[in-house]
Amino acid sequence: MMTHWLPTLTNGHGPLYIRIADEAENAIKSGQLPQGAKLPPQRDLAYDIGVTIGTISRAYALLRERGLVTGEVGRGTYVQADATVSNAGPRDAAALTYGGTRSLIPPPGKLRFDTTAAVDIGQAEIVGRIMMDIATAHPGEISSYTRTVSPDWQEAGRQWLSHGGWSPDAEQILPQLGVHAGINAVIAAVTGTGDRVVCEHLTYSQVSRSATLMGRQIALVDSDADGILPEDFERVCAREHPKAAFIMSSGQNPTLACLPLSRRKDLIEIARTYNVWLIEDYLYGGMVGDDIPLLAELAPDRTFLLNGLSKSVAAGVRGGWVACPPHMSNRVRVTQKMVSGGLPFLLAELSARLVLSGAASEIRGKVLAEITAREAIVRALFAGHEFRSHPRLPFFWLKLPEPWLSGTFKQAALDADVLIDDEDEFKPARSPRVYHHVRVGFSEGRERQHSSDGLAVVRRLLDQSPLGTSAIM
Repeated sequence: MMTHWLPTLTNGHGPLYIRIADEAENAIKSGQLPQGAKLPPQRDLAYDIGVTIGTISRAYALLRERGLVTGEVGRGTYVQADATVSNAGPRDAAALTYGGTRSLIPPPGKLRFDTTAAVDIGQAEIVGRIMMDIATAHPGEISSYTRTVSPDWQEAGRQWLSHGGWSPDAEQILPQLGVHAGINAVIAAVTGTGDRVVCEHLTYSQVSRSATLMGRQIALVDSDADGILPEDFERVCAREHPKAAFIMSSGQNPTLACLPLSRRKDLIEIARTYNVWLIEDYLYGGMVGDDIPLLAELAPDRTFLLNGLSKSVAAGVRGGWVACPPHMSNRVRVTQKMVSGGLPFLLAELSARLVLSGAASEIRGKVLAEITAREAIVRALFAGHEFRSHPRLPFFWLKLPEPWLSGTFKQAALDADVLIDDEDEFKPARSPRVYHHVRVGFSEGRERQHSSDGLAVVRRLLDQSPLGTSAIM
């Protein structure tokens, strides 16, 4: 229920909206506004204290920037679950803008269903053995900076990025500090300050946050169940003149969309017409293993292809590779150095040895087998509800029944000690779209029962009304 709270405008100094926000923060810290409490509607509060709606809107926006409240269109503004905790983490505007809706320091004692890192199947033993071999064989390289790219590192990337009978040119491949870092290096290489990067309305939004931090702008493109709509991509290219487009061609995160071949060809033709670089994130696509040609296969002259180890082998290793169009690898190598500080020898050598020895493929096989078993639990447990999953992907995209809203359901799950992702986590820019979905990962934990227990909690919540939980007070 809504809490009857009114700020005292005689307290504090400075603009009214700051004083209102400070009053609300004090009320939250004192417990007068407990977690989950709904703040008064902006119009009502403006009337009650005799200020403009704009003043209240700015005050509420400041509270969101401080990490104290969360809001959802049509739902209202609520006190965050961890807002009353003194060590809840950074609350400045930059932390929220670039960090997303997940807690930077996850609350203790919660089941982690907001992660899709590779399932723990005991890969630490293999990784540890290879690292010891590297330390013995290359003590000098470990104690120094990495200044060259080994042909073995490029060959490992060629093998990991191969698709069917196709593989990229090894000379155009660079090892990376994971796929995310590689995407950052590519964006820095092909765009400048103020340039636009195309993203879907729902996507892996860490890319857009990184791009925004580098001074780039985001151009949103429409999608459907099969992925990006070519006609809207052309509209965006014609009107907003983007320099690059971020595309997850298969196993799209979070919707699991897979672009049909015809759309891939259409997108490439549009990209050629408007001179747009394509950044193809195949981190989940490589796990799906479909036989549709990659964008990089169809257009190697303008596509940067990326894949890595974090989802299917070992997230802690965080190895990855990017295959560049001809004559672009040196530019990306420079921007990689500038953006990330450079590539550690140990990471590059470990990633390469995992692939070239066959260990990475062996681990991936076991990880995928476990994912398949857990996805079968999802299909059985959530039968009768609307969701999208894949037997080789460690998450599913769940449509919420009435009257659940994404943020409300996420809060209810948190109250039940389960961390999941609401749809706002995947919005790369401000958008009026409301999907009423959540993403639920299920790769955390070595024991399958751990995953099953958490999924059962989420399933039970679907049958409850939001009024029957503590998400709304």
